[in-house]
Amino acid sequence: MKRMLTLALLACACAVNAQDRYRADWESLDKRPTPQWWREAKFGIFIHWGVYAVPAYAPTDAANVYAKYSEHYDNRLRSKTPAFTNFHSRTYGDRVTYADFAHQFRAEHFNPAQWADLFKRAGARYVVLTSKHHDGFALFPSAYSPRWNSQFLGPHRDLAGDLSEAVKQAGLHMGFYYSLLEWGNPLYAKPTIGRWVEEMNLPQMKELVTRYSPDIVWTDGEWDFSDEELRSADFLAWLYNESPVKDTVVVNDRWGKQTRGKHGGHYTTEYDLVHSGSALDTQFVHPWEECRGIGGSFGFNRFETTADYMSSAQCVETLIEKASRGGNLLLNIGPQADGLIPVVMQERLLEMGRWLEVNGEAIYATTAWEHRPKNMRETRVFFTRKPDALYAICTRWPQKPLVIDHVAQADGVTLLGSELPVTFTCADGRLTLQPPAVNPGNMPCQHAWTFKIAKPQAAP
Repeated sequence: MKRMLTLALLACACAVNAQDRYRADWESLDKRPTPQWWREAKFGIFIHWGVYAVPAYAPTDAANVYAKYSEHYDNRLRSKTPAFTNFHSRTYGDRVTYADFAHQFRAEHFNPAQWADLFKRAGARYVVLTSKHHDGFALFPSAYSPRWNSQFLGPHRDLAGDLSEAVKQAGLHMGFYYSLLEWGNPLYAKPTIGRWVEEMNLPQMKELVTRYSPDIVWTDGEWDFSDEELRSADFLAWLYNESPVKDTVVVNDRWGKQTRGKHGGHYTTEYDLVHSGSALDTQFVHPWEECRGIGGSFGFNRFETTADYMSSAQCVETLIEKASRGGNLLLNIGPQADGLIPVVMQERLLEMGRWLEVNGEAIYATTAWEHRPKNMRETRVFFTRKPDALYAICTRWPQKPLVIDHVAQADGVTLLGSELPVTFTCADGRLTLQPPAVNPGNMPCQHAWTFKIAKPQAAP
């Protein structure tokens, strides 16, 4: 009898495990919930770093946002884009190839602990590094790029591994960007895409995951082939069922030329764009994330000036705007080839960190408010929500009483970071608060100010 009971319990356990397994199809894979840690993190650091940091060039005045990407230098030479070929010929001569830059990508001043400390002080909760961009150069000693990686050339160092260790030691989540395409690889072509996936993409992605146990796998370069041709579902089924990070890993939506905004752990926008146009007014229900640089390029562009960079206030407002719509912000930095992060980028990140020290509770672990106005960007008042609080974040100090509809009652209103009293009244289904008298000596922060409405009751 005991043996029969044991067998029955084992059968039940197997049935539960079978239900927890994901099939290699989107119907099953899309049922996996996006891990809660990522949904609450809200702010991450993107890092585009590689051989392209040597020429560090892209035109800064191009009308098309993608034309400003210095990390596309290799392909711009291959496609003979005049701005790039003229710059290359004038600066390096016609005999220097893109591959020659790998010897100058030395990362001699790269200090992963200092990077991780900066990201933590910035208030970021996760980091995503380009393990391999579209040029195919791996920032780790990959068996599938044996002579085109940072251990074999340039730094002679496992850049991905060193940063991963430092970031995790700092208490942050570590992830990797991975390109599904390579411009210069002869297998990356329609006739041989099956071999490309079997011999390169799938084993190299598994190599990356098993070696470093990343919290995020952020793919890109998916636009040439379908997810069926790239066998993305096969990889994700392995990732969710068998990998060492199967329960915690987060993925994006770039798995084939028709998967963005349709499949994956979270949807991605880029410089407020989706493939169909502007994403600024898109009302996402699915978890989503905006990625963009502080300037116009993801990779370091030495020709960008302060006019091309967002100000600290704009960086803070970008984070606020994304959080108010329920999204995350993955803000990119482009380190120099020597491993130093440009000072202007450091300054922007530290300013964001100082703001988050005061206002972080209005960003982390919040959701979009179901009654948020549609004109938040015009009014410069944004809203985020927690179960016991509503946050009104003003990116311009209100010059008159602030009126908030759909709030019938509240236990109190405070200004985060300040002990100044905030008076308020509730009537006719709206809350009206009177901003306190502030001056440079008692202003809680520099860029945006948060009023916390405790235990708000929605108007009937």
